[in-house]
Amino acid sequence: MTKMDKNSKIYIAGHEGMVGSILLEELIKRGYRNLIYESYKKLDLRNQNDTFKFIKDNQPEYIFLIAGKVGGIQANINYPAEYLYDNLMISANVIEAARINKVKKLLFLGSSCIYPRLSQQPMKEEYLLTGALEPTNEGYAIGKISGLKLCQYYKKQYGCNYISAVPPNLFGTRDNFSIETSHVISALIKKIYQEKINNQLIVEMWGTGEARREFLYNEDLVDGLIFLMNCNHEIDFINIGYGEDVSIRELAIIISEIIGYNGEFIWNSSKPDGMPKKLMDSYKIFELGWKPKHTLHEGLLKTYKWFIENVDNER
Repeated sequence: MTKMDKNSKIYIAGHEGMVGSILLEELIKRGYRNLIYESYKKLDLRNQNDTFKFIKDNQPEYIFLIAGKVGGIQANINYPAEYLYDNLMISANVIEAARINKVKKLLFLGSSCIYPRLSQQPMKEEYLLTGALEPTNEGYAIGKISGLKLCQYYKKQYGCNYISAVPPNLFGTRDNFSIETSHVISALIKKIYQEKINNQLIVEMWGTGEARREFLYNEDLVDGLIFLMNCNHEIDFINIGYGEDVSIRELAIIISEIIGYNGEFIWNSSKPDGMPKKLMDSYKIFELGWKPKHTLHEGLLKTYKWFIENVDNER
């Protein structure tokens, strides 16, 4: 049983991304003084030798394994090999290096994409590997399942204190707002905003709009990850969600109201919806004492405000 203290050596793998950058800031804000991180341009975690050397040289006590290749539905369709390879190699290299160097605790960030396409709802942890995956993001999902299973097996075989947190769709400040490669909320914000400033009265949307998704604001996820890293309850992998879902059609209306767009949405049903419904059962982590602080609307307001302030500097 272990808990981080303010002087613990903590490695954040993936500190430059939407989640990792917020995690780094929050740890600093809470007084953690011994944080380790490196730019992906200088450290390619897909490279085993470089990853092993970095962790050996720095000897972290705790690792937040946030790094990975992420993207929206079209990117997952177009580049399934990259999504599988990159995520598989990153998780395998960091997890094995952590074992070799006797890291006290490692937290791996999973994804709700690991659950079967037609999973019973809400999705409980025990539903993993009980059915076929959603084809549009199968490569990414297998990469995440592999990381989660490595943590399970390293705990079983070596006694490593490795856990996995499984969030729903994420959104928030510092997200990728490219329409082609981003996740649904950031893509909708960018698309609807562009149509508003271009005075377009009709917006074409992908899919039927009937697919339902659960969304978690990135600041809430970060709060939950720190909670889990300091939690001494026996955890294997655990859902960390918001507890409610919304249809993509409903989401588009909420975002249009925030932006102030009054045009019409046309839904292109020839485009894929992805999984018909993704709502997780987060009962276990709620029972441990953690719950998100932001409503969906509050998170969307903060995300849109950040987007407006940073639209000319977006990644």
